[in-house]
Amino acid sequence: MASPTSAPGTILPRLDVPVRRLNGRDFDFDREVAVMAVINRTPDSFYDRGATFALDTAVAAALQAVADGADWVDIGGAKFAPGPAVPVAEEIERVVPVVAALRGAGVVISVDTFDPDVARASIDAGAHVINDTTGVHDPRMAEVVADSDATLVITHSLARPRTPYPAPQYDDVVREVAGFLQARVERALAHGVPAERLIIDPGHDLNKNTRHSLELTRRLGEITALGLPTLVAVSNKDFIGETLNRDRGSRVEGTLAAAVYCILQGARIVRVHNVSAAVDAVRMTEAILGWREPAYLRHNLA
Repeated sequence: MASPTSAPGTILPRLDVPVRRLNGRDFDFDREVAVMAVINRTPDSFYDRGATFALDTAVAAALQAVADGADWVDIGGAKFAPGPAVPVAEEIERVVPVVAALRGAGVVISVDTFDPDVARASIDAGAHVINDTTGVHDPRMAEVVADSDATLVITHSLARPRTPYPAPQYDDVVREVAGFLQARVERALAHGVPAERLIIDPGHDLNKNTRHSLELTRRLGEITALGLPTLVAVSNKDFIGETLNRDRGSRVEGTLAAAVYCILQGARIVRVHNVSAAVDAVRMTEAILGWREPAYLRHNLA
């Protein structure tokens, strides 16, 4: 197929390093979107409320996500939201066995953690990506990733881990999120993580209200313009529920709409709970953009 061109209403960011090699697979983010499945080994996750807390259930859910077409699987053992701290040893015990079980499954393994020791144990077990929802608040996280082949996701948030941050205020949420991400990228670079192993995430709903998250979605092109692949974690979040008046179990359609809009603004990784539906939405979007051939051609052909 021809090189990517910009369809009307579509932003194609100028990525500094568009091709990323993860777990033996090249992802060309000039013309490809990766679907990241969420697997929470927590008893109190906001969406599944502990449905995949048991190890065998978590592994089964991860393998089902791969079967449903997920490119990446993101394993979390301690949620971002306020609450009691999870001891490091316990968080490691939650995530590392899932990482080990997925080795050889042909999927990019990500671990959602803000603790450098958990990150190190996860990388040693075979994780390819560390997803830090606190945006390298601890510089040791960058050092751990730098001392490996792993990729680091830098996410915007304001609160210290597991602490409340009521009524966040921004003069211009998009401009401030972009500035934060740029500063934290520079922190990661200074601690040895090369640019070709960095990804950014504006952090929908993390220390942001619904209007903030809608504005970030509307103007996501200002984030993707930073030149690094952008991940969006919009799946079933409160900004969707509040916008549509839907509870957490009825937000799939709103999630897909937000994800597709983000792709059209330059997002290249979407983090989702409902994998099968998201894979179809993402692959259809790629085909409309001219990046993917149909699976077959039969309609109105001789």
